[in-house]
Amino acid sequence: MQEIKDMVCPFCGCLCDDVTLEIDGDRIVSTDNCCTIGNAKFLGKHRLKNPIKKVNGKWVDITYDEAVDTAVDILLDADRPLLFGWSGTHGEAQCVGVHMNEILGGVIDSTTSVCHGPSILAIQEVGHPGCTLGQVKNRADLIIYWGCNPIEAHPRHMSRYTTYADGYFLDNAFRNRKVIVVDVRETETANVADEFIRIKPGGDYAVLSSLRAIIRGKGDMIPDSVAGVSRTQLMQVAEMCRTCSFGALFFGVGLTMAKGKYKNIRNAIELVDDLNRHTKFTLTPMRGHWNVYGANEVFSWMTGYPFAVDFCRGVAFYNPGETSAVDVLARKECDACMVIASDPGAHFPRACVEQMRDIPLIVIDPFQSLTTPLADLQIPAAVTGIDAEGTAYRMDGIPIKVKKAMDSDYPSDTEILTRIYDRMLEVKGL
Repeated sequence: MQEIKDMVCPFCGCLCDDVTLEIDGDRIVSTDNCCTIGNAKFLGKHRLKNPIKKVNGKWVDITYDEAVDTAVDILLDADRPLLFGWSGTHGEAQCVGVHMNEILGGVIDSTTSVCHGPSILAIQEVGHPGCTLGQVKNRADLIIYWGCNPIEAHPRHMSRYTTYADGYFLDNAFRNRKVIVVDVRETETANVADEFIRIKPGGDYAVLSSLRAIIRGKGDMIPDSVAGVSRTQLMQVAEMCRTCSFGALFFGVGLTMAKGKYKNIRNAIELVDDLNRHTKFTLTPMRGHWNVYGANEVFSWMTGYPFAVDFCRGVAFYNPGETSAVDVLARKECDACMVIASDPGAHFPRACVEQMRDIPLIVIDPFQSLTTPLADLQIPAAVTGIDAEGTAYRMDGIPIKVKKAMDSDYPSDTEILTRIYDRMLEVKGL
């Protein structure tokens, strides 16, 4: 039995880097310092043993060489391919993906467009008053969770960085640090908060505007109730924010995908800006998919745009709402699709799933998912953090080198994509 310490969890945007694994032979048998979801990822069973291809409606086993050739044929035959996913893989694979898309003249998009795309649009307009999670842990005496439920979606966020974490510059952080939860329903996180603000669905923008008015000394203009929140509670929360020493606002898709979308985030950033006239305050998106932040970074370095990048004009073009994956699929524009490290079959609207079913679809993923039945080809890859290594970004933008725990016969995402890319160049004579 071998014990390996300080491994990085391959599940959510927290990238917890204190996980201990026990390995027996070629199998992980137990984990320590890992949440239930991360534990399931490390101990995941039923990985595909080899590539599979759909022939006459039935799956047949094929070799990796045959899978690469099939993928190249599908992608080069397409006029407008879509390369989607990228949030569950490492940065080196994302780099190869961008190079492939430039050759293909297709659209490359990550899961950002269906989660925190509005956050990026708002940040592009008014900036990002952010900080590291380490700063929050050691300095923040007020935490706000808005439209997110970390106890269920990011199970170790509160124990590592906020509610239950010790702070270097805080005395008795557990008792003195205050937590405010804003949501449309009473979640598990709301149950441990010092203050719970329950707002009516779609009322986020109005509540944020009211808090900004109070912070700017215009509290007398606020009506008795705003989106189901009483004026008394708004005044109380605004005072908590104004008088704290260091506040941190975390927000999730309950804010980005609610009515108002990116305008909500812009208003939240401007609330933080107003608060910084009185104290120190920061804002951080709760990125859910593992390395989705890294996909935004890599795409930005290489194309100038963070997601939904279209190369059909020969140069990078970006217009979310037009070039994002859901829009391209819903308009039935793309005639082939490659999904890597993602499961759009489980989350996309029905019209998009039907389009993926009707066009040639390649999936690169270690496990079968709800996207698998829609696919014509699936290529299993090594899992970054288990039997592959690479670079990933935490939700606060900190790059972390992810090492592997063991060797395996599975190629990494980078190796698979590089083989496809090299073969494409060979066929095109480039």
